[in-house]
Amino acid sequence: MTLSNVGLSFAQGRSLIRDAEIEATIRDFSTPLFQAAGLVPEAIDIYIIKDDSLNAFVAGGQNLFIHTGLLMRTKDPLELIGVIAHETGHISGGHLARTSDAISSASTAALVATILGLGAALAAGNAGAGAAIALGGSSVAERSFLEYSRTQESSADQAGLTFLEQTGQSAKGLTEFLRVLSGQELLSPSRRDPYLNTHPLTRDRIATVEAHVERSQFRDTPATKDQLDRHARMVAKLFAFIKPPAQTFRKYPETDNSLPARYARAIAYYEIPDLPKALELVRALNKDYPDDPFFHELEGQILFENGRPVEALPSYETAHRLAPHSGQIEVLLARNLLAMNDAASDEQALAHMESAIRTEDDWSSAWRELAIAYGRVGRLGDSALALAEEAIRERRWRDAEGQAKRAQAQLPKGSAATLRALDIEELAKREYEKKKNG
Repeated sequence: MTLSNVGLSFAQGRSLIRDAEIEATIRDFSTPLFQAAGLVPEAIDIYIIKDDSLNAFVAGGQNLFIHTGLLMRTKDPLELIGVIAHETGHISGGHLARTSDAISSASTAALVATILGLGAALAAGNAGAGAAIALGGSSVAERSFLEYSRTQESSADQAGLTFLEQTGQSAKGLTEFLRVLSGQELLSPSRRDPYLNTHPLTRDRIATVEAHVERSQFRDTPATKDQLDRHARMVAKLFAFIKPPAQTFRKYPETDNSLPARYARAIAYYEIPDLPKALELVRALNKDYPDDPFFHELEGQILFENGRPVEALPSYETAHRLAPHSGQIEVLLARNLLAMNDAASDEQALAHMESAIRTEDDWSSAWRELAIAYGRVGRLGDSALALAEEAIRERRWRDAEGQAKRAQAQLPKGSAATLRALDIEELAKREYEKKKNG
């Protein structure tokens, strides 16, 4: 699990979480719903925000944001799937598809940075103030930035219920989630979970969802075993990485020999850190589940982050072999290869990074690893271009402009890479001027 550095200047402790396993779980829960809505699943970006509050929302069109607090507080996968179905209703209905020019003109990174800047204000029931903090008082500073109307909420409910029905899934989870929210309605905005502040809740909405459940042929359809297992693993993993180890050991005591509990304890010992115990537990998991890529990934992470890349390499290689289409795992493998500090490993790292960047092009850290790999093999123009790509995603406009100019000076004239560097230079200049002029 890694934390993205996109928008951290606004985050105040909030950040994006990148985790191949959790992202795959949410993606697999979401895809049938997206398809039922007539959406292209690959066109919808899913972001996980490290924040203990209960919230999920769409912004900027086809971008779904989910807080770790919501993920960890769902009791079963049907609750999470119900929330995703509702948010899919917002996407398919085009709710909040329009945002200010200050966001839409500066790429996905600008939107993400703005969202991360909303934290304190959303918790206080003031979405507009959060946007003002993030963008310096621009026109985005309105409550309507993330707040849905009651009409939109009802529309999203109806659409979500239809999607659940079309995919043969029970809406009981959505009912339970709304009941939890209804218990907070009498609280002041500052004490409510942000989801209630941005998603107006009415008794009519709850009654509509409950009535659907009663007449649905799928009302008693349980979650599948795969959904239950993956949801339990996701919650355990998030809890162990985010909460203090002592809390993890209380929630997942030694007497609990379930897979999620073993997973959580391995992570908790790593966080202490107690490296021998963490390795003992994760290696036991790898022995019992040799075809699970994410246990191998965790072993690689533990070893790599403790300065043992040579020992970590087989774990990352196995994880990549078992999950060959995970760009995130491939980035971590490449990072490990670069840490080996030899020419052969550098060449392998570059090959993996050029493969991974096709699916991880929005991840600024991936561009940094690619830049290092290009630099190691002497391709300095390509390295400068990759650093420009990184800087543009982090909205470091002057750095992006400078690296783009360096790239143009070293890349072949008229090449696609040179033209891309020119595009970045022009965008960076334009955005820097806008920032300078307020």
